[in-house]
Amino acid sequence: MRILMLGNSFTTANHMPDMLAELTGAEIVQHTRGGERLADQLNPKTKMGKRTQEALQNEKWDFVILQEMSNGPITSKASSLKMQKNSVRRSGRMEQSQFFMRPGHINVEEKKLETFEMDYDEMYQKLYEAYHLAADRNHTLIADVGKKFYELSDKVNLYADDGCHPNEKGSQIAAEIIAEVLMN
Repeated sequence: MRILMLGNSFTTANHMPDMLAELTGAEIVQHTRGGERLADQLNPKTKMGKRTQEALQNEKWDFVILQEMSNGPITSKASSLKMQKNSVRRSGRMEQSQFFMRPGHINVEEKKLETFEMDYDEMYQKLYEAYHLAADRNHTLIADVGKKFYELSDKVNLYADDGCHPNEKGSQIAAEIIAEVLMN
């Protein structure tokens, strides 16, 4: 199985793609950069976007996994949906795509949450709605990592000290959820 992962530092934290490869036996190619938005990764006018479009057009992928920057699905839901749909569908890969719903920021980082003018519960709910809407409209799978983080937030620490990125346990859970969706 070959997987193309599009994402940012949340995707690559703690070498999560390597964890996923170990769980699935897949070859995983990453097109990731810290702070990167899918719009840039899929824009053929950017270096990353050109590379990604060439990979989508010229290589065989069993799955393409899309992970948006933290607040992108909330702050620009309409453009995020349209861009994801158009860019990946043009490649003929949409039916093989999976949205990787990232978790919201944990309450540890109150300043960051204030920037978005919402608390942890609101951020989770808005991310949940945006990712599920994208998956429904595009007829794609969803690896609901954010839901698992939310369910465990009072029981287990899954976040690094910055309150945004996952710690090693969080990355392992993310890899397990993605693997489960891929294998089913």
